[in-house]
Amino acid sequence: MAPKDPGKLRVLYLSHGGGPLPLLGDKSHDEMVVALKRVAASIPKPSAIIVVSAHWETVTPTITHGSTPDLIYDYYGFPDESYEITYPAPGMPALADEVHWCLQQQGIASILDDDRGFDHGLFVPLKIMYPDADIPCIQISLVKGLDPAAHLHMGKALASLSRDNILVVGSGFSFHNMKAFFTPSQERTEKNDAFKHWLIKTCSDPELIESERTERLINWEHAPYARYCHPRAEHLLPLHVCYGATGRACDTVYEAEILGVDSAMFLWS
Repeated sequence: MAPKDPGKLRVLYLSHGGGPLPLLGDKSHDEMVVALKRVAASIPKPSAIIVVSAHWETVTPTITHGSTPDLIYDYYGFPDESYEITYPAPGMPALADEVHWCLQQQGIASILDDDRGFDHGLFVPLKIMYPDADIPCIQISLVKGLDPAAHLHMGKALASLSRDNILVVGSGFSFHNMKAFFTPSQERTEKNDAFKHWLIKTCSDPELIESERTERLINWEHAPYARYCHPRAEHLLPLHVCYGATGRACDTVYEAEILGVDSAMFLWS
C-alpha cells in the first residue's frame, strides 16, 4: 500500500509486547513486529513523533523537553543485551513547548522535564517501525489516578497542534493481565476475545455516533471482562489519548498474537 500524502496528524494505538522481547527475536512477538512494520509502510515518514507510554505516570502531565534523551531500561530480568539496546532519536524541545501550550489552552496544567529519557514504551516499538532513529521524539506521561476522561481531554489538546505530519503514538497493550499471561487457559482466551471485540467495535465502528464512542471509552470498566483484561488501566489509557486527538472511528484495525494473546492496534491515518 502506498503511503498517503503527509497531513497534520496521524495517530496510532499499539500493543507494545513484553519489555524488550520484540527486539530479541522472541517468536511470540513475530506478528507484532510484522504489524508495526506494516503500519510504518502505510503512512508517510513522520516529521516528529509524540508517544504516550503506559510506563510513565505523574501527578501532573509531564513532557520530555531534552534535546538528547537517554534510554530508560525500565524492565528487569532480561539478558544483558536487553540493556545495550540503543535508539538515539533526538528530542524536540520546540514540539514539547507547543504541546505544553496546547495543554494550557485546554486548561490542563503540565510540566516540561529536561532530564527524563525515553522508556521502552517508546524505544521498543519505534526501533521496529523506524530503525534509523532519525525522527525527533517526545514523550507525554499518563496522569496518576488514571481517569479516562482526563486522558480523552489530553488527546483533544493534541488535536490543536499546528505542525504537519506528526505521529501520535499511544503505546500500551490491549490485554494486560500479567498473571494471566503466564497461565494460559480457555478462560483467558474467551475473556480476552470478548473484551477485544468490544474494543474493536468501540474504536472502529462508523455507525457509532461520537458521543456514544466517548461514553463507551469513559465507562470502559463496563465492557465484558474489562477488569480481567486490565486490572490497572495504564496500558489501555494511551488509547483514550489517541481517540481524544481524533474524535472519530479509526481507519485500520491490526490484530496480532503477542505472548500467546490476541491483541489489537488502531490507526487513524
